[in-house]
Amino acid sequence: MVFAAPGEALTRAEEVLGADPSPLHASVAHQVIGIWQRDFGDTRRALAHLRRARDLAARAESAEREADVLATLGVALVHAGRTRAGLEAFERGVARGSGHTRARVLYRRAYVWWVLGRHGEALEDVRRAIPVLRQVDDVIWTARALTLRATVHLAQGAVERADADFTAAEALWDTTGQEHDKADAVESRGLAAFRSGDVPAALRLLDEAAERYAKLGTPTFMLTIRRCEVLMAAGLATEALAEADAAVAALDGIGGQSTRKAELLLVAARAARLAGEPQTSLARAAVAVRLFAGQRRTWYETHARLVLLEARVATGRGSGRLVADAAAVAERLAAFGAPAAPEASLLAGRIALDLGWRADAERHLAVAARSRHGGPPLARMTGWAAQALRARAAGSARGVLEACRRGLDVLDDHRMTLGASELRARATAQGAELAALAQRASLVSGGPRRLLGWSERWRATVLSAPPTRPPADPVLLTAMTAFRELAARAEEARSDGGRPAPALEREQRRLEREIRSRTLHMRGEAPDDGDRFDVRRLLRRLGDDVRLVELAVLDGRVQVLLCGQGRVRRFEAGLLADAEAEAEHVQAGLRRLAHPGAEARLPLVEAAGARLQHLLLGPAAAHLGSGPVVVVPPGRLHRVPWALLPALRERVLSVSPSASSWLRARDTSPPPGGRQVLVRGPGLATGGAEITELVQRYGAPPGPGTAAARGGATGDGDRLGVGDGGAPASAAGPVPGGGPTVLEEDAARVPRVLRELDGAALAHIAAHGTFRADSPLFSSLRMADGPLIVHDFERLDRSPYRIILPCCDTARFASVGADELLGLVTALLPLGTAGVVACTAPVNDAAAVPLMLALHKGLDAGLSLAEALRDARASLPGDAVHQATGWAFTAFGAA
Repeated sequence: MVFAAPGEALTRAEEVLGADPSPLHASVAHQVIGIWQRDFGDTRRALAHLRRARDLAARAESAEREADVLATLGVALVHAGRTRAGLEAFERGVARGSGHTRARVLYRRAYVWWVLGRHGEALEDVRRAIPVLRQVDDVIWTARALTLRATVHLAQGAVERADADFTAAEALWDTTGQEHDKADAVESRGLAAFRSGDVPAALRLLDEAAERYAKLGTPTFMLTIRRCEVLMAAGLATEALAEADAAVAALDGIGGQSTRKAELLLVAARAARLAGEPQTSLARAAVAVRLFAGQRRTWYETHARLVLLEARVATGRGSGRLVADAAAVAERLAAFGAPAAPEASLLAGRIALDLGWRADAERHLAVAARSRHGGPPLARMTGWAAQALRARAAGSARGVLEACRRGLDVLDDHRMTLGASELRARATAQGAELAALAQRASLVSGGPRRLLGWSERWRATVLSAPPTRPPADPVLLTAMTAFRELAARAEEARSDGGRPAPALEREQRRLEREIRSRTLHMRGEAPDDGDRFDVRRLLRRLGDDVRLVELAVLDGRVQVLLCGQGRVRRFEAGLLADAEAEAEHVQAGLRRLAHPGAEARLPLVEAAGARLQHLLLGPAAAHLGSGPVVVVPPGRLHRVPWALLPALRERVLSVSPSASSWLRARDTSPPPGGRQVLVRGPGLATGGAEITELVQRYGAPPGPGTAAARGGATGDGDRLGVGDGGAPASAAGPVPGGGPTVLEEDAARVPRVLRELDGAALAHIAAHGTFRADSPLFSSLRMADGPLIVHDFERLDRSPYRIILPCCDTARFASVGADELLGLVTALLPLGTAGVVACTAPVNDAAAVPLMLALHKGLDAGLSLAEALRDARASLPGDAVHQATGWAFTAFGAA
């Protein structure tokens, strides 16, 4: 009962002790309380109760009872960090017990061997226990033993054996009422899914196990460790670090198991290293090493030493001593049969290469490279990275490129199993080293064309295929509706001059976590090779007039690849870090120019634009010709207002996340019918004045709530564009005579807006917007019933062919992974949108109105979005506010 219903078991045990029991029965009660304290409470109290249970069993002269208690005591001692005393308790337990009892003792000692990382001893004890447990038809303990054996198999990389044992154990659990063990079985299946490379299934199963544990009131420290491992594999290292640190604090708060604390610290150290926090990683790993050593857990201590070495290297401490230490760790891990052994060999080889020790590097890298032919995706990538470094050391550019290609193919297959665009984007970080090696090799050996090909091979890969469409999950849909209602109530509280109640904010955060969690569970489609990028095809489509400027970054410097007139030329520009800093200065200047009275700053902003041009284009600016220009920047330059650069200011200019994305947009055909949708969200400073005039221009009668512009207030986030979704509207819709669909006031509700946007030719959405740097897929547009978030857009069968977002910061993104962007625009481009006009900075609401009207005038005349935006900028007055407003808008795509 202490596992099936722990709270009830604790109460019953205390009742037994209060009824003057016999020594035998008192021993059972103290053992139950000891198990509860060991797993859910204070380890010191657990040891006191278990020692009392052992003494009472001896008084009762029951050898079987004493053996059973000694096994429980042994587990508690090991978890308390007292490994020698724990193993001695097991020795006495095995000697005192017989038959069925001894089999249970052996099972628990096998569990301790697993905790200690001594997998051979664990398998031997389980091998001895299972036949006896089966012979006496002990279903519960047989299932536990099978689950443990499967877990040990996983630690050794034997996934198929583990699957067989997990399946057999789960069939047995289905015949019992052991809810805790059933939850543990679900958790174990999640671990197996992770080891086999299925990250979405692992996240789904671990979340299901967490729900089951929560109903039992069971602490979930082991589950946290496993979930953090999966989060790291999914590229969510920062989240894993936060979860691990929170679990350590909770464990310390209850005086919990020392063994679990050490494991959590190891996970936190790995997460910190992956999150780019080497000093934090050093601190966590050092404590973990010390704890594992004191607990005599050599397997875990060796893994912790690997992380400690990786953190030292990340802080710039390369030395011959580190090569020797990494090699020693690799040998120990290989002796354990640990899947992490190739990582240690790769580390040793990498340090040796940096020191110029070619022979040592080759020896270690050759060992690491063996893992490229088998195992889970990330292990194979480790092997291909080692092989690429071997080829580079040997001077073989061809070998480097082949190894990088094979390694990135493995990662592509892995990414395509991930349905959520966020996971696909973040997973690219795992191939950053391979991509950089390939780009350097192509620069040396293949010239500009090969560098362009490799730049495209690793640029905006998350946009190469649409994200998996969210399933018709009633729980997800309910959570999204509830989130929208709560967000609307919170916004109403803020607009009334107050702030939302803490309970409201907590519930909103909970719903965000649930929505994101269920979205991450989505599995991707089967891998699809698709069309590989073809430089010749790009040059044919560009012709003699259009220039495409792709910016690659090698060793911190911008390389400009200028494509057009049938050739690719390379120019070297400035440092990326300098360009990023200058772009932030420009953003600050545009923010100030959005407010009247800042005219004196206009020359400063223009001068900053000239400096940006020098840093980003260098000598290539003089070779752009006179025709349209397409800019393909790296993700870290997404904040650049490209129209501000002098060489681009008067041009037809568009921006694309990649050349492949631009080609795809060029090949996208507009939907039949030319349906137009105009959306006006609530509470805009100008009342969404351009919507009123556009309604009249396109021949649609104004719907309820349409009004003339009311003043010209400036907004630092007043306006934003895109649709969200809403309930069926009371007014608006397609008008007789083929006019646009107009959604405003109560009609501008998320379900209705989404329904009308699906498959439209043109959508213009004026609405308050919020960019969420902490969670970019919750960036939103404010509709009548609450926020329309990026997750909503991913439910569209086809997003509008052209979208105009006339409000502040609609083109803001979060840079994640290797070179990926998450945000509103990047969510739309893989879903069928060929062109977007959006804003990279805060703008003046009133000044945006004439720009938008001029933009639509150009579209009416048959111009593309980029052409119409160029002409619209030229039509604006020459004052600072209007000029800054024009520079802040960018045309994305090719429509």
